[in-house]
Amino acid sequence: MKNLFFLGLGLVALGVAAQALPVMELHAGFHRIEAEVAHTQPARVQGLMQRREMAPQRGMLFVFPESDRHCMWMKNTVLPLAVAFLDDAGRIINVAEMQPGSEENHCAARPARYALEMNAGWFARRGLKPGALIGGIERAPQAR
Repeated sequence: MKNLFFLGLGLVALGVAAQALPVMELHAGFHRIEAEVAHTQPARVQGLMQRREMAPQRGMLFVFPESDRHCMWMKNTVLPLAVAFLDDAGRIINVAEMQPGSEENHCAARPARYALEMNAGWFARRGLKPGALIGGIERAPQAR
């Protein structure tokens, strides 16, 4: 029975490892961002749901197949987050603060290619507003 328990733990660990997302470095001026990259449909759907904490410099970059007025919501997400919608060049279009568990849609003000989620208040505390550039976005993998 004990061996089955450890086998089960091993299989769970393998499943988690198989779902690990690539991480890339981005920057906003001198502010460094370690962004997990959600560039597949399953990763975009999962997003940051069920996460209990996130380091201050960590975030998640959503890479969409095409520019559109994408929307985000917080269903099953327990962390308060801020999302910045970005154009093809990585310039911020708009930023929205999002409350945990809310099903309210937060949408890009105009067509966006990316969305960057960080801890709540991250963009505001750094004075990052529409027009600010998130550097390194050109190295993001193509959406699948």
